[in-house]
Amino acid sequence: MTDKLTVSFFPHIRHKTTTSNIMLDVVIALIPTFIASILIFGPRAALVTAVCVFSCVGFEGICQKILKRPVTVGDFSAVITGLLIAFNLPVTIPLWQAMFGCSVAIILVKQLYGGLGKNFANPAVVARVVMFLAFSATMTAWNLPEYTPSWVLLSDTMAAPTPTMAGPTPLALLARGEVEYLPSMWHMFAGIRGGSLGETSALALLLGGVYLLVRRVITWHIPVTFIATVAVLSFLFGSLSLDFMLFHMFAGGLFLGAIFMATDYVTSPQTSKGRIIFGIGCGFLTVIIRLFGSYPEGASFAILFMNVLVPFINKVTMTKPLGGKGI
Repeated sequence: MTDKLTVSFFPHIRHKTTTSNIMLDVVIALIPTFIASILIFGPRAALVTAVCVFSCVGFEGICQKILKRPVTVGDFSAVITGLLIAFNLPVTIPLWQAMFGCSVAIILVKQLYGGLGKNFANPAVVARVVMFLAFSATMTAWNLPEYTPSWVLLSDTMAAPTPTMAGPTPLALLARGEVEYLPSMWHMFAGIRGGSLGETSALALLLGGVYLLVRRVITWHIPVTFIATVAVLSFLFGSLSLDFMLFHMFAGGLFLGAIFMATDYVTSPQTSKGRIIFGIGCGFLTVIIRLFGSYPEGASFAILFMNVLVPFINKVTMTKPLGGKGI
């Protein structure tokens, strides 16, 4: 009987779920945010998103051809990178700068490190940080529509955004002490405020997050601990103010970062304990940067810093096989 035994490397049990299936689920989860960005910022939001998606897919295919690797643009990973980059940009961004950010994400961060599964950090996060440092003027030129969509208003008593609110994000307004121009909590939750295309509507992002949880594409560990840490710390630093806590939850890119960027399989820890540590670290750094740094938003920088620590987190939290010894 021994001559019929087959020796092979693990894994010995395989699941029918493929990379393409997982990535497609993420694309579906981002559709509500894409729709919200068009409703809030107008048709140019669709143009910026299309440019980013086609640029990422194009750069990936060209790089793989040049490097003589299999062309895998059909796995939707480049599409997701393009969507996330677009959602991290203001609607007024020059298109050539958006394409530059896509080249940084795909060529420098992803392909030159070996492709999908080998990048050291989330490509979209790196692209946003690099673009912020390289194009600080256009990356902070926020814009609001001149109208408030009717689906946003719950009652006639809610004030619509005024022209004086157009421009800076709520976090920037708070940092400058211009609290009289801050939008209502409902407007920030719905997304009618200054900010990047895909970060303003917490409502749309939560819908996508619930879909990913139901589909088991992501687990609760990183999003919940990330958001909860920001909530608790902002509550404490805000002199136990509930409004201050809710403001910091809805005013920046917390939900986009926690649900769609920090949960990247490649650049997040492999264990549940590690993901909790990762989420807490992201939340802690986000609050510290927001309250004590020179930049009013800190989610992207926090995620990038924690991406670098992932190998160490994995080493500390990885369980040892029964009878195995530590290295």
